[in-house]
Amino acid sequence: MKKMILVMGLAAASAFPLSAQTNGGHNFEISKNLEIFNDIYKQLDLFYVDSLSADTVIEWGIEAMLRQVDPFTEYYPEEGLDELREMTTGKYAGVGAVIRYFKKEDHVMVVEPLEDSPALEAGVKAGDLILAIDGESMKGKNTQEVSDHLRGDAGSAFELTVKRAGSEHPLTFKITRRNIAMPAVPYYGMVADSVGYIYFNRFVDGCSRDVRRAVVDLKDRGAKALVMDLRGNPGGLLQEAVEVANLFLPRGKKVVYTKGKLASVNTEYYTEKEPLDLNIPLAVLVDGGTASSAEIISGAWQDLDRAVIVGRRTYGKGLVQMLRELPYHGSLKVTTSRYYIPSGRCIQAYDYRHLNPDGSAGTVPDSLTRVFKTAGGREVRDGGGIKPDVVIVPDSLPTVVYDVAASDVMLEYVNKFASEHSGIASPEAFALSDEDYSDFVRMVSESDFSYKRRTEDVMKLLESAARFEGCYEEAKAEFEALAQKMTGDVGADLERPKNKKEIKAILENDIVSRYYFRSGAIRQQLKDDKDLKSALEILADKQRYEQLLKPTEK
Repeated sequence: MKKMILVMGLAAASAFPLSAQTNGGHNFEISKNLEIFNDIYKQLDLFYVDSLSADTVIEWGIEAMLRQVDPFTEYYPEEGLDELREMTTGKYAGVGAVIRYFKKEDHVMVVEPLEDSPALEAGVKAGDLILAIDGESMKGKNTQEVSDHLRGDAGSAFELTVKRAGSEHPLTFKITRRNIAMPAVPYYGMVADSVGYIYFNRFVDGCSRDVRRAVVDLKDRGAKALVMDLRGNPGGLLQEAVEVANLFLPRGKKVVYTKGKLASVNTEYYTEKEPLDLNIPLAVLVDGGTASSAEIISGAWQDLDRAVIVGRRTYGKGLVQMLRELPYHGSLKVTTSRYYIPSGRCIQAYDYRHLNPDGSAGTVPDSLTRVFKTAGGREVRDGGGIKPDVVIVPDSLPTVVYDVAASDVMLEYVNKFASEHSGIASPEAFALSDEDYSDFVRMVSESDFSYKRRTEDVMKLLESAARFEGCYEEAKAEFEALAQKMTGDVGADLERPKNKKEIKAILENDIVSRYYFRSGAIRQQLKDDKDLKSALEILADKQRYEQLLKPTEK
């Protein structure tokens, strides 16, 4: 026994210098490379033919360094802290307007002044071209540059000069900036006789109170079931996610826990309040844009068998960031840990430490993911976001739909429609007539709009392969005939039934937002929402709802 203790003691003692040596080697590598980096900049500053901006060059170096970790670790210099505050609070000081670059005029255009915003109160309208701000021309400036000019300290005033269709001369407005709060819950309401719906789009400071108020109000209106829409929700503050999850979970339930390199970042988060409702049926809508904190609550409700998840697999962000102060009032948002939801799974989908040859981050194959169990015994998996209990396959969209939706000609048509119609039907009832749509098709056909079909690329690839194989000449006539059929024209493509349906829906939504703002656009979209329709069917069928929350029988 004494001999064993002596051997173990010697082994333990030998580990200490090895550990110190390892740490020493690591520290030496850090010191050596920092010294090299420092000397390279000094040499450039001294000998390079032109003068260098220290702020620019060093910031580029920092950005290159951060690209080696993950896209969520970011450096914010002092002048970038407003962006950081907006991310965490949902607030900024400005005029409250959605803007977009309009290529045809080489100016930025106001797409939508927000409800109750300084821009709207001053008289700014959607479709106004921003010509100048405080006398400075905005011609040729991109959206970010114009946005920087529109923002400023709350209480500060400036003059905005715009060009408006139908007005002979430019219009000038004096606008006073104020704090603009982007709502975490831009819309909620009843979507069936006894089903409430909440569109929840960001986790910012205080958002759990907004969700709580929405739930209470919907229940007062007679809601016996709820749909929580988290599609496109990028997440945000983790503590707010715990608070929202707590609305439908009993006190004392573990919602999420974090693990990192340092013990100080290992934290467990439990529900601490009495819930609003433990029994109300709950369906959650998710998609590929559902990330981070939005995945935490949808994953926690799934793991604890509290809600049926409907839609498409979520993004898969299982990394947690914290803020670290830097010299000269800067901040570093750095990934410090991974989070794990109640079943014990981490849903991180991307491996940023081992990149593919093209620089993209790889994902974990489904075959290598691990099985976990929900509280009730249902099988769930890690490694790739939250897989819904009911998967809805999205409709595929042809290239022309994407391209025309992003084009200036669609924006022009919406401006034209709004200038010719003082009002429209309610968001739920509004629809473009066939005559209106034909007018749009004519406008597109007469414009310089063009797009490239995917079939053209495939045809070229097929032709190249046929030439390589030596059989092209034999099939040349067939190739030319097929190419002719694949070409078509813009007008004919826009009139194809599937394309017409999708483009009309986008036009209707853009038009509705002009008259009823963001909340109206959300209401309009819900008319033909496949995910919502599926959720309502599940909530209307008590037996199916309960069955989805039970383990599948082998």
